Amino acid sequence: MNEVSPAMPPLTVNVQYIKDLSFEVPGAPAIFADTTDAPEVPIQVDVQYGQVGPSMYEVLLHIKINAHLNERPVFIVDVTYGGVFTVHVPEEQVRPILLIEGPHLLFPFLRAIISDLTRDGGFPPLLIQPLDFAQLYHQRAAQA
Repeated sequence: MNEVSPAMPPLTVNVQYIKDLSFEVPGAPAIFADTTDAPEVPIQVDVQYGQVGPSMYEVLLHIKINAHLNERPVFIVDVTYGGVFTVHVPEEQVRPILLIEGPHLLFPFLRAIISDLTRDGGFPPLLIQPLDFAQLYHQRAAQA
């Protein structure tokens, strides 16, 4: 009896890494004395990809956070987290799988990095809520 080999997974994570990271507390130490209100924490998200070899792509998940309190900066997080993926799908499915599933797989690790950064920076850990990368992909596709 012949054994059938399992199908190749459509997306394989080869490696993941911090590509760029910056954390700043421009108003330290005075900002730590102002505990009257919670800061506003707007989060900007961007996802990009590029081919690095045959069927291999780098996906970059970039998150920038400029937390502020009464127009004063509290902290700034600017981090790009990357991963190299091998993709085994038809050509027309490469872009959506990389821009939806790629960041979906990277996000939990980047979320933990941001949580640790803010905690180690003297603030409560910032726990970013899960992001809907499919919705983000479709919104950007509609804008293009």
